[in-house]
Amino acid sequence: MSELLDELDAWLDANWDPDLTVGEWWERLGLAGWAAPSLPTTAYGRNVARNEAIAIAKHIAAKGALNAPGGLGMLLAAPTIATHGTAEQIERYVKPIVTGAQGWCQLFSEPGAGSDLAGLGTKAIRDGEEWVVNGQKVWTSSGHVADMGMLIARTDPDVPKHQGISWFSFDMHQSGVDVRPLREMTGRALFNEVFLSDARVPDDALVGGLHNGWAVANTTLAYERSGLGAGAGAPQATAIAGTIAGDLVKRAGDFVTKPRSAGGGGGGAMTAGAQRLFTEMAKASGKISDPTVRQQLMKLHTLGEIGRYTTLRQKALRERGQDLPGAGNIAKLSMSEIVRQSRDLGLAIAGPYGTLHAYDGEHRKVLDAATGNPFLGHITEMALFAQAPPIYGGTDQVQRNIIGERVLGLPKEPNNDRTMTWSELPKNG
Repeated sequence: MSELLDELDAWLDANWDPDLTVGEWWERLGLAGWAAPSLPTTAYGRNVARNEAIAIAKHIAAKGALNAPGGLGMLLAAPTIATHGTAEQIERYVKPIVTGAQGWCQLFSEPGAGSDLAGLGTKAIRDGEEWVVNGQKVWTSSGHVADMGMLIARTDPDVPKHQGISWFSFDMHQSGVDVRPLREMTGRALFNEVFLSDARVPDDALVGGLHNGWAVANTTLAYERSGLGAGAGAPQATAIAGTIAGDLVKRAGDFVTKPRSAGGGGGGAMTAGAQRLFTEMAKASGKISDPTVRQQLMKLHTLGEIGRYTTLRQKALRERGQDLPGAGNIAKLSMSEIVRQSRDLGLAIAGPYGTLHAYDGEHRKVLDAATGNPFLGHITEMALFAQAPPIYGGTDQVQRNIIGERVLGLPKEPNNDRTMTWSELPKNG
């Protein structure tokens, strides 16, 4: 690892220039394999383990350079296409991801097929060398700033539901795509609903083979769950990838922020910042001597350490050619528990002030001035948002079912999913 960081040091000394545009810098970083080093060398990566990729990202930040682009393209689309795509598809889709030229979103969930993702009803019908897509997607993170989408659609309704799905790289810049923001109770709009009306996708954008989308989607979901469970181990660039946000033409040095220390991956990375915030607020309010608050702080720390050690255990197993079954699902469940614990602890420290929340920037300033506590907004937003992680990325119930059936070998609940065609199955809603 030290040799790799020495190589990175030399490369940064020769290439980092704060006066480059974000797009120019990200192109250098991506084409050199430093933006997504955990990808294979055949997909603009360096084939390193996740903990090594985190160390590389931290090293870039420590050197005062702008970090690699973030978002769902890097987290989900690039590794999925690197796994299932052709060499031509890797060049066409992964290259613009690692260079930040395109932002991506995930067009998976639907109003009538949330936890039952394989029950999706969005249809893609072949029309020559294209597919015509009609349907609705929901809870689409970053859909409003996405150039491309990971689309799963039903390409054969007359086979069992898991068999008639295909995975497409989908162009969001076309007529027939209507993205509408969904306002959350935090006051923000991180999610969107997307309506697809006679939208089109070329046949060569099909990744992983016709009707094999469920297998490809499971690869995407595996990266999603492990990524969500791992928390914020690697520093993230504050600039937004893709053409819509408009950051690519801005000066790269203007987006460099002071690097913050964090835990070493796993749950520890996720809880490190929250723990510091809670500890400082508990000290300021005098609640640091409350035994219940101290116990909750320790429980949050313990959950973070368990996540960190699980990550290290998984790394050691992989180095021996083994794996930890269900690790991604366990990490996702752990993340859900951590945010619930953070919610309860934060509100316990805030006390009655926890009932106050500002829903936009102007009101946040007013609330900060009225309470004299600039950290209160972080606490209340975390508390309001805590209901989401146990649902998105696969609900806690889905994760437990997967662990029970695929890891522990427990019997599935009886159903006709594998024998009846999708068109014959009863539909939700």
